[in-house]
Amino acid sequence: MQQEFIERYELQHQLGTGAFSEVKLGIEKKTGKQFAIKIIDRSKCKGKEDMIETEVKILQRIDHPNIVKLYEMYEFDGKIYLIMELVTGGELFDLIVGRGCFPEKETAEFVKKILLAINYLHDNGIVHRDLKPENLLLSEKSNRAEIKISDFGLSKIFNEVEVMKTACGTPGYVAPEVLKRQGYGNQVDLWSLGVITYILLCGYPPFFDQKNAELFKKIMAGKYQFDHPWWDHISERAKDFVRRLLVVDIKKRYTAKEALSHPFIVFHCGETITTPPVVPVSLTISPRQSAAESSKSSKITTSSGSSKESSPIAAAPKSEPIPRATPITV
Repeated sequence: MQQEFIERYELQHQLGTGAFSEVKLGIEKKTGKQFAIKIIDRSKCKGKEDMIETEVKILQRIDHPNIVKLYEMYEFDGKIYLIMELVTGGELFDLIVGRGCFPEKETAEFVKKILLAINYLHDNGIVHRDLKPENLLLSEKSNRAEIKISDFGLSKIFNEVEVMKTACGTPGYVAPEVLKRQGYGNQVDLWSLGVITYILLCGYPPFFDQKNAELFKKIMAGKYQFDHPWWDHISERAKDFVRRLLVVDIKKRYTAKEALSHPFIVFHCGETITTPPVVPVSLTISPRQSAAESSKSSKITTSSGSSKESSPIAAAPKSEPIPRATPITV
């Protein structure tokens, strides 16, 4: 397997690093095609083996234009080499920090693509559990860029009757039912998308506090508002869309299919026809992890980040510039 990899790919400069992996630019020698090759060092993954195996398993079984794609995998000398789709447009997080907020039409277009990917994942029995702007990547630096979900390190394969209980996610984006530790399902992804939509529309998060304990109280109470004057120009249909996702009662929270039919999405993007999921044939390779392990993001414990002072986000009420999020598993 090692010889096959060496004959097929040329490793070039480093694109990024994570806690137990690095990503390098890879060139397929025969075609010149570029890939992101994620190299996971098994010696650094003690205690995280299950997470890596699950992420590999998920990426091997999914194929969607709005999800970063795994093409193949090699394993030798204690390392896993994941041949991933190369995306060059950066994180949605950085775009938000640079621009502050987005017009409703552009927000709806982003959100619709994310919804299509979420709907596909849920139809295939997969919940992401850590949706946030850092895990949403842009295919290129242009107005034609596709948005793609990445980093399935906290994701889980579930069934209709299964209830998940692991408290994981990222502060500010985590759903109230996760914090209450009463069990939860795939609805957590829709809550996270509600937070992302809110941020895209106004440039700051709906829930914010320097102390996580206070932040979590606000999330569990579903306590947020559309502040004056930042939300005065935003349509009622956009606000209603956010309300349908940021609702504590999971029975009232929209599913991905319902959200795709909401007037906010239909008005700006047109009707959506969702088709039954088609799960591709599993790759004939071994284990793997995520395409963007985001070395910059940890999980539900701390949050930090920076923004230009001139950014509209900095002027947001009761908040700092949108912080780079840090995830947790507790």
